[in-house]
Amino acid sequence: MKTVSILIPVYNETDVLKLLYDRLKYLMDNSTSYKWEILFVNDGSKDDSLLIIRNLRNVDQRVNFVDLSRNYGKEIAMLAGFDYVIGDCVVIMDADLQDPPELIPQMLQYWEEGYDDVYAKRRKRDGESFLKKMTSKLYYRILQKTTKIELQVDTGDFRLLDRKCISALKQIRESQRYTKGIFSWIGFKKKELLFDRDIRAAGKTKWNYWSLIGLAIEGVTSFTISPLRISSILGLIVSVFSFIYMCYVFGKALLYGDPVQGYPSLIVIILFLGGVQLLSLGILGEYVGRIFYETKRRPPYFVREYNGEYQMKKNN
Repeated sequence: MKTVSILIPVYNETDVLKLLYDRLKYLMDNSTSYKWEILFVNDGSKDDSLLIIRNLRNVDQRVNFVDLSRNYGKEIAMLAGFDYVIGDCVVIMDADLQDPPELIPQMLQYWEEGYDDVYAKRRKRDGESFLKKMTSKLYYRILQKTTKIELQVDTGDFRLLDRKCISALKQIRESQRYTKGIFSWIGFKKKELLFDRDIRAAGKTKWNYWSLIGLAIEGVTSFTISPLRISSILGLIVSVFSFIYMCYVFGKALLYGDPVQGYPSLIVIILFLGGVQLLSLGILGEYVGRIFYETKRRPPYFVREYNGEYQMKKNN
């Protein structure tokens, strides 16, 4: 009998955990053709999330949990989950029930047909502002045009992955992670599944616009060097026009004896060139910063305990 693991990163989700478990329990109890595991990865929650998970573990041995030593972020929490899941396939989903557990049987059906990565594509996104939807769509279009990897648009982390995909993901130990892109990068046989995303069942989202901007920068710098090329091209264009303008000014002064004028325009040009230089340095700094973090070769995370057993696991 095959084992299905459900991987759920958790950060301050006290209000929704019991409801989430009830819906997953109903699913597992009515799908007796599989063995089941629910793996909660507690990402340094400051509320009673860990206590609730412990209580669930006490009443249902299908529930396992990994307690990270601090808050590392969702990307690293998923990596920890990949290291600890025991299933022949893994379903990744959020704890807020925006990803409906009732979609899992259909994912399993496609998996049994031979697909390695069954990803849920959002057909409708309730509870999100027009600005967020528009910027998300624009971001995915830009990212797709600047990378050679075929990315899944309007697709989050809600997906089923075969064990071979998990084995591949475990080998990628980079600390600056953009898992949505890594899912595409590893390849394997993929299948799209459309669904309507619900609003949060309870609690508040942990993602604000600054977090989303940071994630977007992570995605761009992880999978393309196009910003570096754009800054180089922009620098070349500015240099060419500056040289042409310089020849024009000096030629005019030599031929017609006109004094060099235009103090305001000179200041504007200096400020423009300074802005271009700072922008280019900022883009270069983003890439150098990621090189700096990766060369430290620190373990991506530490685990405080697994199912109540103390450990400090170092993953290289």
